[in-house]
Amino acid sequence: MAPSCQFRYETNSRFFDPLSEPLPSPSALPPPTAAALPPPPIGKSNSNRNVIIGVATSVAAVLFIGVIVFLKVKWKKKQPRQRIEGEVVDEIGTVESLQFDFGTVKEATDNFSNSKKLGQGGFGAVYMGQLSNGQEIAVKRLSQNSGQGEVEFKNEVILLARLQHRNLVRLLGFCLEGAERLLIYEFVPNSSLDQFIFDPLKRANLDWDKHYKIIMGVARGLVYLHEDSRLRIIHRDLKASNILLDLDMNPKISDFGMARLFELDQTQAETNRIVGTYGYMAPEYAMHGNFSVKSDVFSFGVLVLEIVSGQRNNLFQASDHTEVLISYVWKNWREGAISNIIDPSITLSSSAEITRCIHIGLLCVQENVANRPTMASVRPRKCG
Repeated sequence: MAPSCQFRYETNSRFFDPLSEPLPSPSALPPPTAAALPPPPIGKSNSNRNVIIGVATSVAAVLFIGVIVFLKVKWKKKQPRQRIEGEVVDEIGTVESLQFDFGTVKEATDNFSNSKKLGQGGFGAVYMGQLSNGQEIAVKRLSQNSGQGEVEFKNEVILLARLQHRNLVRLLGFCLEGAERLLIYEFVPNSSLDQFIFDPLKRANLDWDKHYKIIMGVARGLVYLHEDSRLRIIHRDLKASNILLDLDMNPKISDFGMARLFELDQTQAETNRIVGTYGYMAPEYAMHGNFSVKSDVFSFGVLVLEIVSGQRNNLFQASDHTEVLISYVWKNWREGAISNIIDPSITLSSSAEITRCIHIGLLCVQENVANRPTMASVRPRKCG
C-alpha cells in the first residue's frame, strides 16, 4: 500500500493451465519480471489479493476525490469577491444609483484614517466620512479575510435597498472594486444605544421620555419589518449595539447581515447555523435553530428590560449575589418590588408607563413562543 506499490493483473488469459500441464519445478522457472508475474493461486490467497486490490482502488478513489475537493475549495476562496459582484448586481434593480466609486469613498474617509474610525465589528471596521457635497456618511469596510462577511455584505445590500423606514438605518449605497467591499450609510451622530444605557454618566442625561421614545421607535421599526413592508424580514440580531441614535435620539435598527427574508405566509423556519448574540437569542432558536417573528419579539423584550434597568442581560451584581437580568426582573415583578428593577438614574415622570413597559418586556421573553405577543400588539401607544 506504499506510494511506490504497483498492481498488475490479467483478466482474459492465464500464463499456464494448472489442470492440463504439470507444474514446473522452481529451478526451471525463469526469474519473475514485471511483465510476466505468476498468476494468483486459486483459493484463499486469491481472495486476499482481490481484497487488497479492492481496498487499494477505494483508497485511490478517496484520495482522488479529496484532491479535487481541496482544489475546488482553494479556488472558491480566491473567487468569492468576483462571484458576489454579479449576484448583487443581478438582484438589485437600482444598483446603478446605489454604487459608489471607491476613490470617492477613500477621499471622504481620508484614506480610511484611524482618526475617522468609529468602531470595529465582526466583519470589518466602520469609518466616518464626508462627501464633496458636505453630506456625512458612515462606511463599513468589509474585512478581506472574512469569508462569512461576503454573505453579510450581499444580504445587507439586497434587503436595505428595498426597505425604507424612519426607524431603520438608511443605506446610501455600496462599493465593489477589486477586493474592496464597502457599505455606505447615513451618518448617525449619537452612536449606538449600548453606549448610552450601559454608561453611568451618559444614561444620567436620558430622562424617561427619551427612554420611552427609543423603546417605541424600535417597536415601530420591527412592526414595519414583520408586517408593514412588502417583505417580511426577521432581523435575528436585535440588540442594543445594533440600535443607532440620531441627533434627536430617534432609534434606527441597523446591521441586517444576519436577517432572513420570509414569504408573506411563512411563519417560521429552521437553520443549522445559529447566528446572533447570546443573551438576546430566543431559547427555541439557540437550542434548536427554530426562528420566527417571535424570535425578534424575544430580543425586543430583552432590550426593553435592559433600557429600563440599565443592566446588560448577563450576570450582574444584585445585592450580595449575582443574577441574570431576566430572572432578576421576574423575581422582583412577582414580589411587587418594581423599584428594584428601574435604573435609579431615570426620573420617574410616569410610574404607570414604566411599569407597563416592564410588563411588555416580560411578556416578550416568555419561554413559550405562543405566549409571546406580536410586535403589532406592542404597537406604540401611550402607556397608562
